[in-house]
Amino acid sequence: MSLFKFILLSLLGIILLAGIGLAIWLYTDSPFPKTDTTGLDHTNSSEIEATTTSAPTDSLNNIVVDGEWFKDRTGRIMILRGVNLGGSTKVPHSMPTNKQEGFFETANTVSFVDKPFPLEEADEHFSRLRAWGFHFLRFLVTWEAIEHEGPGIYDESYIDYVYQVIKKAAEYDINVFIDPHQDVWSRFSGGDGAPKWTFDAAGLDVTRFKNTGAAIVHNTHGDPFPRMVWPTNYSKLAAATMFTLFFGGNDFAPKTMVNDSIPIQDYLQDHYTNAIAHLAKKLKGLPNVIGYDTMNEPHPGFIGMTDLQQPGLITINETPNPLQAMAMGSGIPQMNDVYEIGMGGPKVVSQVLRNSEKESAWLEGRQAIWQQHGVWGLDKNGEPEVLIPQYFSKRNGKAVDFPEDYFRSFVEKFTNAIHEVDPEAIIFAEHALTSKLPNLKDLSGNNFASAPHRYEVLTLINKSFSPIITFNIEKRKVVIGKKNVRQYLKNAFAYDLQETRTALGKAPTIIGEVGIPFDLNNKKAYATDDYSQQLKAMDRLINAMEANLLNYTLWNYTADNTNERGDLWNDEDLSIFSRDQQSHPSDINSGGRALESVVRPYPFKIAGTPTYWHFNHKKKEMAFRFEGDPTLDQPSEIFLPEFQYNEGFEVFHSPGTITWDEQNRLLKFEPSQPGEQTLIIR
Repeated sequence: MSLFKFILLSLLGIILLAGIGLAIWLYTDSPFPKTDTTGLDHTNSSEIEATTTSAPTDSLNNIVVDGEWFKDRTGRIMILRGVNLGGSTKVPHSMPTNKQEGFFETANTVSFVDKPFPLEEADEHFSRLRAWGFHFLRFLVTWEAIEHEGPGIYDESYIDYVYQVIKKAAEYDINVFIDPHQDVWSRFSGGDGAPKWTFDAAGLDVTRFKNTGAAIVHNTHGDPFPRMVWPTNYSKLAAATMFTLFFGGNDFAPKTMVNDSIPIQDYLQDHYTNAIAHLAKKLKGLPNVIGYDTMNEPHPGFIGMTDLQQPGLITINETPNPLQAMAMGSGIPQMNDVYEIGMGGPKVVSQVLRNSEKESAWLEGRQAIWQQHGVWGLDKNGEPEVLIPQYFSKRNGKAVDFPEDYFRSFVEKFTNAIHEVDPEAIIFAEHALTSKLPNLKDLSGNNFASAPHRYEVLTLINKSFSPIITFNIEKRKVVIGKKNVRQYLKNAFAYDLQETRTALGKAPTIIGEVGIPFDLNNKKAYATDDYSQQLKAMDRLINAMEANLLNYTLWNYTADNTNERGDLWNDEDLSIFSRDQQSHPSDINSGGRALESVVRPYPFKIAGTPTYWHFNHKKKEMAFRFEGDPTLDQPSEIFLPEFQYNEGFEVFHSPGTITWDEQNRLLKFEPSQPGEQTLIIR
């Protein structure tokens, strides 16, 4: 049974449990530990010596990797707390994913300039992000934005724009790592990322994906668009084929050549890595660009699939199996199962005939790749059949290991391309969906960090929040009880840390994406301005990360988010900011969502090693402990947002000196004795 099927099957039990009122005894646990101030000095903010600076206390130049930590140039450990910028960067300027007009025009009419926002808005957004404590960004770019016009033709106006935006971020003490973002390969296959000409190279005709079932695309499907249906494209013909070619074309499609001589895998990987390296050449020298993600949420495609007659990972709406997808792409009509969530989970409720017009998803004169390679064919009755059942799961009699056999070589190629331009750049390795990182310990000396993603899956899929129920992805079971849910989430982030150690050894971990949908309960909060459910959902996630002393970048900040269209992509709405909630533009916090949980104090730079960190948003109390390092001569710095502490604060602390940098909202602490240090801020 697939993971997603299991999740949906579990929903019945969730509904029944909620219905019989188990919440009465499940709500009793308090998530907030009591803090003990015994033996600590006490200082009120009005008594703290103030310091003033005309610029940030220390620009974020030269963040380095040191074991499992990021550090500044003075040797202090840094907690990188940030946000993804931004959600609508996935699509070109003036083209959200519901718009069909001009969708297939790409070469000369497309521009990603002004994504994530026009340059003239940069001061507004960076001021807000800094006031909220986001000194770090996962900055989205797409391959299409860089190279949309054609192979090797780079959009220098877009690259110049990115340079200017990131240069401006440095003025606000904001550091970044670059995220080459994609979802289900490309916006032409229902997501974002790769340029249209990559499909041309493989012989796929993007204008025929709708009728052939090769992808479900919001632009061509129209409204209403089925909720969370876009990930089903990972196992449909277009995206699954392109990922298979990208990572394993040399093995699985050796007959597929570009310009009659270049293997398709080499062609795609070389153009991708060269495009990001070309951007890196422009950005090299900007001190706040510290590194590059390998690729957002890559996927194995068909690689590793053992049964081509079973549907893919996600069964929502119309879901063909791979054999059906291949047949439809070759003009053979198929009856596809249509799934809905029934009382017993996902179930087939109807069937629909797809591609009755007998269109081909392949360009004129191009062969269907998987038929050409003998994966499938027609039986004596003219019906499609699998000819080589283990084509994607075995090679030369050996079971396929996607991370080691295919993903590792890509990471090596990408790393070499970036380090040829910028040897000091940190490579943020992100594992493929449904997979793990390969063993990269022999490469970890090349400045690596791990950047996994984690969402609370039931909240994300259902767009509703329960404080007492979640789903354990690793063990594939429902977790019940407020205390158990919080413990599971804490353990889940600890699991991500362990995965880093397994793949990279001693290397830092940053949760590259984590967040919640703000359009919970059919967007009820947008009418009532009551974000209490969103606040609880977000706080629960962040508390679990803080318990693991984790770096993270929330998903996301979308400058042009709207109530109607969310992040302007596939009807997702996870932005912590929205113009439509901005009732008082002069107020820097206006437009923010659930800020009581989003905007919070945190240890920014630590003269030692952190051991404990917790923030209670109800009490506005932060507790922090660290083991001091007497060899460091700089103070520890705690960020205290004005949003939480606009009327001052009091500090209980180990013996030492407290000073306050009001301009940068930094509480500085220098201990007077070695050993464990404690700060409690109220």
